[in-house]
Amino acid sequence: MGTLSKISDWRAKVLVWVGLPVIAVIGLVMGAGDLGPAWQAKGGGGTAGTFTAVQEECGRRSCTWHGDFVAESGEKRADVILYDAPDGLTQGATAPARDSGARKGVFSTTGGSTWLIVTGLSLAGVVAAVIWVVVILRAVRRRREQRAADGAFSTATGQD
Repeated sequence: MGTLSKISDWRAKVLVWVGLPVIAVIGLVMGAGDLGPAWQAKGGGGTAGTFTAVQEECGRRSCTWHGDFVAESGEKRADVILYDAPDGLTQGATAPARDSGARKGVFSTTGGSTWLIVTGLSLAGVVAAVIWVVVILRAVRRRREQRAADGAFSTATGQD
């Protein structure tokens, strides 16, 4: 057995026993909670209102607007994120938005790709969880078969 195959085996084991559960948890926890609200907002559902930009937070690749949402009925949500914020939004400016029950924010009525990102994240979590469960079931089955074979060998050779 060469060094390359040992490295490959090690990487595969880490992926299966650490990577898949981590991907499953991240995908299901972070994605699944906002999956329904994202699709509802994409379809025009939720409570219509106005988002007022208070603070912009920028990372390496994108910026996120935090602010306050006031529904047409007068109900307020403070310190929420505006998903799919329109270009050119500035501090103090307002934008039409929909509150469809997302944990941390509201969705811009101009549309965007948040629903697609959340769907992909959730789908990756489900696929990783299913693969991980299948791997565990196969490992348990192989272990049982090995124990049965060892027991049959011991009985046949009289090594009890």
